[in-house]
Formats: sequence, C-alpha cells, structure tokens
Amino acid sequence: MLEQLFGSKTRVKLLRILFRSPDKAYYVRELTRILDSQINAVRREIEQLVGMGLLVESAEKQSADEQAMAGSTLRKYYRLNKDCLIYIELEALLLKEQLAGEDEFVRDVQDKAGTIEFLLLSGRFTHDIHAPSDVLIVGTIKEKALAKLVADYEKSFGWPIRYTFMDKQEFFDRRYVMDKFIFSLFEAKHVKVVNTFDL
Repeated sequence: MLEQLFGSKTRVKLLRILFRSPDKAYYVRELTRILDSQINAVRREIEQLVGMGLLVESAEKQSADEQAMAGSTLRKYYRLNKDCLIYIELEALLLKEQLAGEDEFVRDVQDKAGTIEFLLLSGRFTHDIHAPSDVLIVGTIKEKALAKLVADYEKSFGWPIRYTFMDKQEFFDRRYVMDKFIFSLFEAKHVKVVNTFDL
C-alpha cells in the first residue's frame, strides 16, 4: 500500500529500515546490502530524503581496516532527523503498515503453509529481543511453502524472521520435559494467534 502512496518500493523499504532503528546511522553501501537494491536507486532516495529534511548527513572516521580497503578516512552516514516536521506522522504511518503486514503474514501462513494447530508470535513481532524465535508453528507443515513465505516476508519486512516449526507430538513431548527452548518462548512476550490446544 505504501508503495503506491510514495511511488517507490526502494523508498518504502528504506524508510522501514530507518524507522526500525531510528537512532542508528547508516552508510550507503550498508543500506544497499540490507535492502538488496541497486546502489544508484538507494543514493537517489537518500538524496531526496535529505532534501526533504527527513535524513541528516554526517561524515565520520572509518576504522583502520576500512581505510585500507576504501582509501579514504571519512565516510558519509545518514540517520533520521527526529526534528523533521513529518517525523511523528511518518513513524505512525509506518507502524500501522507494519501491523497490517504482520496480519497478512499470519493469514498467509494459515492459508498456505499446511494445517496450523498452534501459531505463536514472539521476538521481533512483540519487540522482545530475548525471545529465542519470532514464530513458532505447530501442525502438519508444508516446509517448502513455509520457507518461501518466510523469505518473501523477510524482504517485505526488511529483517530476518527466525521461525520454528514442529508437529503436535514433538511439541507436546518438548513441553512435557520442560524443554528450555519451548519454556523460554512461553516466558518471553508472545501472542498466540492460533491456539487449538487451549494453552
């Protein structure tokens, strides 16, 4: 949806990355790698965002290793300008879009990845960095379909999705023996999206 609003997929992906870590400064090649986009497209979008006042540019010294490789002592970094007039509104818009994307991800997993009896979101989805996984799926899973879905949404979200799947028997066996992974996942901040087991 935001691609239509902003007119550029690269700009939307760039904004998602920047607003996910609003205090972090990035250099162009780093963003190009993260976004898996052409460097000229990323540069063009950065220039436009700097021109709008949404990004600020700074030059910082590189490490000795980077200097030896690049031959320069300064590198340009870009970070969000929280004093920009539209910063708060844009942050709210991207958050709403992220929530809609997460809902769509859950629907797609339910529709295309097999028979899902239990689906738990944690980690990145609940902003709990200590959770051992972002998604736990229990049921009869179509592994290739799930892997493709996850890969597609990783590109859309701009971050890797740590997911775990298992059948019902393995899940209950691991719960019974107080498996550390399962236990820590339930101890972490989580949301049960599908719960046919009434846990």
